[in-house]
Amino acid sequence: MATASLTPIFSSPLKTSRTTALTTTTLDQYRKQVILRRQILKGLVLSPLILIKAPPSSEAREIEVGSYLPPSPTDPSFVLFKASPKDTPALRAGNVQPYQFILPPSWKQTRVANILSGNYCQPKCAEPWVEVKFEDEKQGKVQVVASPLIRLTNKPNATIEEIGNPEKLIASLGPFVTGNSYDPDELLETRIEKLGDQTYYKYMLETPFALTGTHNLAKATAKGSTVVLFVASANDKQWQASEKTLKAILDSFQI
Repeated sequence: MATASLTPIFSSPLKTSRTTALTTTTLDQYRKQVILRRQILKGLVLSPLILIKAPPSSEAREIEVGSYLPPSPTDPSFVLFKASPKDTPALRAGNVQPYQFILPPSWKQTRVANILSGNYCQPKCAEPWVEVKFEDEKQGKVQVVASPLIRLTNKPNATIEEIGNPEKLIASLGPFVTGNSYDPDELLETRIEKLGDQTYYKYMLETPFALTGTHNLAKATAKGSTVVLFVASANDKQWQASEKTLKAILDSFQI
């Protein structure tokens, strides 16, 4: 009896040119090839689904901050958030100095995607990253964005005044306020504020095309190797109801 040769994985062992009697061994090999081919094709079909699998659930506490943060000593109607090394990769790496701000008790912390958190590039990130985010669907949202100082100036440990005036700084960081682009015409107001030896630039913007919201407030300062930007955002409906609250939150931010 002639012995059939092994066939490639995607070809049939049956040949029309001649009749070959398949041995039991050859039949077993053929069955295995068919099964393997099906598994490969199944993998090719399912692989796109694996790539777009939903991200893991949020690690942020999706509960009202009033249930775990202490009341603000200056205004008990708010709670006080004090960032610590356990909160963000940059704080653990020492790239950002601890910061704090007040929040209404009903707000919730939201998840920061890993790719935006700076977790992958600490301790030497070349681009800005998001530290923390909080929001309330009726009032608006806030976030802390940090930028490497080297992105804005070559002078080590520069103060915010040494980087430039408020208009120059917002021209560089404006897209991180709006979530897309920045137009100087959107800037309504700038202020300079001194708290101890720390200088802050404050901004009010009307941003009709911003991804973050049609109204944005921002406050920036520089310390160490980082510029820290605090942003409060709202749509028109939220702004009408919570402008005063968002301004109070912004005013409370400090390093």
